[in-house]
Amino acid sequence: MKVILLADIKGVGKKGEVVNASDGYARNFLFPRKLAQEATDSNMNVLNQKKEFERRKKLAELEEAQKVAENLKGKEVKIVTKSGENGRLFGSITSKDIADGLKAQHNVAVDKKKIVADTIRQLGVYEIEVKIYPEVSTKIKVVITEK
Repeated sequence: MKVILLADIKGVGKKGEVVNASDGYARNFLFPRKLAQEATDSNMNVLNQKKEFERRKKLAELEEAQKVAENLKGKEVKIVTKSGENGRLFGSITSKDIADGLKAQHNVAVDKKKIVADTIRQLGVYEIEVKIYPEVSTKIKVVITEK
């Protein structure tokens, strides 16, 4: 019997897949637990519409991420902080500080989790990567100066 999975099931398949399941497994386990539904024409049509909607949504998110990446490309964030001898900082500069600097200086909101940077503990200029979307990333320059 062909069924459409409504949840990920280990050993069977992922959500949204159409798989062949034995009649007893489908009727006695999958259907009562609402883990699957029968693959009728109307259910297949609904599934195809959902997949098309998800594809369009993902494409729109990708385009938006590319616009943000183009906007960020080559930007410079200046962070002024206290430092001790030999340019060593009191504390450190984290991805949150960089995200706040982007918001304040360039009015671009980027989640701190998308900024790929180790903690910065020295004065200087750093190239930092910002991963906006899984396939979309860009580099920004972070300048750390002393007060």
